[in-house]
Amino acid sequence: MWLFGWLGRLPLSVLYKISDVFYGLIYYVVGYRKKLVIQNLTQSFPEKSPQEIRQIAREFYQLLADLFVETLKLPYLTPQELQQRVKIDNFELPQGYIQQGQSFLSFSAHVANWEWVPGALTTRGIPVDVVYKTLTDKKSDDFMFRVRSSFEVYPIPMQRLMREVVARRKIIRTTGLVADQSPHEPEHAYWFPFLNHETGFFPGTEKIARTTKMPVVFGEMYRTGRGYYTVLFHKVAEPPYDDLPDGEITRLYKDLLEQAIRRHPAEWLWSHNRWKHKRQKEVEES
Repeated sequence: MWLFGWLGRLPLSVLYKISDVFYGLIYYVVGYRKKLVIQNLTQSFPEKSPQEIRQIAREFYQLLADLFVETLKLPYLTPQELQQRVKIDNFELPQGYIQQGQSFLSFSAHVANWEWVPGALTTRGIPVDVVYKTLTDKKSDDFMFRVRSSFEVYPIPMQRLMREVVARRKIIRTTGLVADQSPHEPEHAYWFPFLNHETGFFPGTEKIARTTKMPVVFGEMYRTGRGYYTVLFHKVAEPPYDDLPDGEITRLYKDLLEQAIRRHPAEWLWSHNRWKHKRQKEVEES
């Protein structure tokens, strides 16, 4: 991990040269999950030609390589650099909740450079707790914890989420959850049509919203240039949630996420095996 720390101190101009080499390796030489990426793209966008699919795949791998070096760079950016590189179009939405003394949930996704969003908010005066999935390798997990703690962000392991929500309930903040993960228990998931697939969504994010009675926003992120991004916040739902059917908050988030991916198709994490689980009734019928 010391090598990653050393690389993070290099200028981004140098890191992008490393990224170019890394892209060539993972796309042309190793073919990292290339079959899965092409399959996911082809099934998600049946209206696109094979040439269009390959172009989206190339752009995705270029972004994936950049994401690797940009994540290493995060702890070594200044607050001013981070704010210049991550623009927030409608900052008044999250700022309004904080000024009203209202904590809120921010549902994000593996789109563009999601690792830079929490720091882009804390440097603008929005306290952020970020929920993350611990890595199996302890050294890698410790390294990512340090990265995610940059700019006074407060990382919370997923398994401690509810305890931390209760313990920190008096702190006005946003809690960020990457809500496009595959559910661990498909039989308990919310299932919706999503990118031409029957897709399970983790139910815990909605349960947190209903339990805490916090408003929910979705942070749409897209790239405007190499190392430059824009975040656009969308209001998903606000309490009381009594009149909303079970799963409706997740469905609203899902719709916003799909629209965002269709606008910028190369910027979602296509190498993730998102559709490895099948709905129980489909398994029984097959």
